[in-house]
Amino acid sequence: MIIIDKLAYSSRLRYKNPTLKAIFAVGTLLICVGARSSIVSVVTLAAMAGLTVLSSKISILRYLRLMLIPLGFMVLGTIAIVVNVAEAPMDLLSVPMGGKYLAVSHTSLNEGMRLVAVALASVSCLYFLTLTTSMLDILSVLQKLRCPKIMIELMMLIYRYIFVILDMANAITISQNCRLGNQDFMTELRSAGQMLAVLLVRSMKKSSALFDSMESRCYDGEIKVLNESYPVEIRDTIGVASFLLMMLAIAMFL
Repeated sequence: MIIIDKLAYSSRLRYKNPTLKAIFAVGTLLICVGARSSIVSVVTLAAMAGLTVLSSKISILRYLRLMLIPLGFMVLGTIAIVVNVAEAPMDLLSVPMGGKYLAVSHTSLNEGMRLVAVALASVSCLYFLTLTTSMLDILSVLQKLRCPKIMIELMMLIYRYIFVILDMANAITISQNCRLGNQDFMTELRSAGQMLAVLLVRSMKKSSALFDSMESRCYDGEIKVLNESYPVEIRDTIGVASFLLMMLAIAMFL
């Protein structure tokens, strides 16, 4: 099991109603994105991070490391907004390039920082859902929303196959390291290429064997899964509604 899956199954909110958790996370995300306010984003990020850390068996440092994964992509994507090619120098930073300037203004910098804040807050909402809800519960919520069965089955198979590929990749990597396949950079690079090539072939064979085993068990195009039933508690419903109304009031006030 990958770390996110382990944290989801060990969370204190594991047996709370998944539909209510999805409404809480997605509702907060929509309010945050719709408001596009730094204050709303900071409140959302603090609330979601606090709830996730307190409810899951995850340390603050591990949560911060998880947040650093999307942060790098956000910063790289924001550079195109912050840095502009202008005809005239701007107020914050201007680097002459031929007849034009590579410039940064206070407005573009503020816009970039606000965009990063909104994106981080949105990611924290999704982290709350994934770190407190198992994949099967999320799929059950999608079934209640009448999502196409083919989409749900593909998500289930892809999620299951992630573990298969990770196990094969880990076994191949351990075998290569035992044979000094990482003694220098070029050897490690060559080993990585060989590992990916072998992994492709083995994953194709595994997928074929998986389909044969499903057909031998009378697979008719639909995977039957027993979903657990979680009661909706009144206090949880009141808490979710109160938080969403508070966030909506803050967004409308700002």
